[in-house]
Amino acid sequence: MKALILAAGYATRLYPLTENTPKPLLEVGRQTILEHILDKLKDVKEISEVFIVTNHRFYDHFRSFLLQHQFSKKIKIIDDGTLSNEDRLGAVGDINYVMKEEDIQEDLMVIAGDNLFGFSLQNFINLFKEKNSSIVAFRDLKNIELVRKRLGVGVLQGTKVINFEEKPALPKSSLAATACYLFHKDDLPLVETLVEQNKADNSGDLVRWLVKKSQVHGFIFDEHWFDIGTPEALKEADAIYKKIHGVKK
Repeated sequence: MKALILAAGYATRLYPLTENTPKPLLEVGRQTILEHILDKLKDVKEISEVFIVTNHRFYDHFRSFLLQHQFSKKIKIIDDGTLSNEDRLGAVGDINYVMKEEDIQEDLMVIAGDNLFGFSLQNFINLFKEKNSSIVAFRDLKNIELVRKRLGVGVLQGTKVINFEEKPALPKSSLAATACYLFHKDDLPLVETLVEQNKADNSGDLVRWLVKKSQVHGFIFDEHWFDIGTPEALKEADAIYKKIHGVKK
């Protein structure tokens, strides 16, 4: 099993913080967002290698980061060749790019480089093994209003995802899709097909496609989750992580 961290966006909503610093390298609590994600991955024995895909503009930032830190997993930084928000490949495009560049033909865990979460990735993998199908992590926000028009929303029957909508005006559940996925190797060709049909930009498009073409199960968790997309979300996450790790303000 391989893992892929998506870090090729330009995070324009966080300007000026991210004009010269990639979002995953912003600090939350005592360390960068990327370090928090890598900490989650380091103890997962099934993962043999971690890829971090970024853009050409921030490629050297990640190379410098890697040179300054040591991790137990093998890590490779991949440059997708883009230079601006206008020519970005998008999440699904980057997944497809890395799959081709690295000839990935095994199960693939994908995590967005701006997601912080409290659940165990080992528990996530355990469900994957039990169901032998692609899975998506969902946070139950308990309130439909919190997901309306802003998040991907799943409808589950047991653990099976039977419907998925991206930013619905009338959500059918309060299960918010987080950018944490585990794609079964048999589903990987569907990623390329979706890109070829030019029907995808974000990872929610891929989930909706897989629900129609294959079988997807949902992993529901109650631990904390932050999607760092705005200065407010960054500030809130920073306060929570400082509290978790006992960091003085």
